[in-house]
Amino acid sequence: MKFTTITNQRLINQSKPGSEKEPATIQRRTLIGGALVALLTFPGRGRTQQPAVAVPNDSFVLLLQGIYEPVVHAPNLGLSTVNLDDGSYSKTLIYPVSGVSGNTDMNESIGTFYVQFNGDLCAYHVPGGSFAMRFTSGGFTPTSDGQGGFFLDGTFELTILEGTGIYRSFAGGHNHMVDRLHQLANGSFDEHCFCFISRA
Repeated sequence: MKFTTITNQRLINQSKPGSEKEPATIQRRTLIGGALVALLTFPGRGRTQQPAVAVPNDSFVLLLQGIYEPVVHAPNLGLSTVNLDDGSYSKTLIYPVSGVSGNTDMNESIGTFYVQFNGDLCAYHVPGGSFAMRFTSGGFTPTSDGQGGFFLDGTFELTILEGTGIYRSFAGGHNHMVDRLHQLANGSFDEHCFCFISRA
C-alpha cells in the first residue's frame, strides 16, 4: 500500500503542467496501459502456469501412508458413487511410486485417500482427477506389535467404479492392495499400503 502511494504521488508530480518529465510520464503510462491490456487479453499470461498432468500409464503404483484422520469437510471430487461427507470416511496421504506423471518424489504427498472402515468404498484424489473403488475381497492377519497394538497384514482386491479427469478410462479397472496397517495402542491407525492400479 505504501509503495503504491509513493509511486502515484511521483506520477502526479511529474504530470503537472510545466514539468520537464511530462513526455516520459506519458510514455510510461502508455507502456503500463499496454502491458495491462496484454495481460487481460491473454488469460494465463503473466502468472505461473501449472504444468499439465499427463494421462497415466495403463498401470501405476501409489503408496498410502500416514495416520488416518476422520473426514470433516470433504472436497467435491465429482464422484457419484461415494459421499465423503456422510461421516463414515477417514483419510490419509497418497505418495507416488511408479507410473505417475508429474511429481515422482516419494517423500512428497501428491493426494488424499478416503476410506470407509465400516463399509466397502474408497476414493483417491490425485493430480489430474479422482477415482472411486469398491473392495471385493481380502482380509487382514493381526500380529501383536508388543506395544499394545497390532500389525494388520493383508491383501485386498478392488474394482474401480468411476473416475474423473485423466482417470475416466480406468472405470472398470482393478486395484490390488498390499497392506500393512498398524493399529496403535491408542486406537488410531497408521497406514502403509501399496496400491497396484490398472485399467484391466
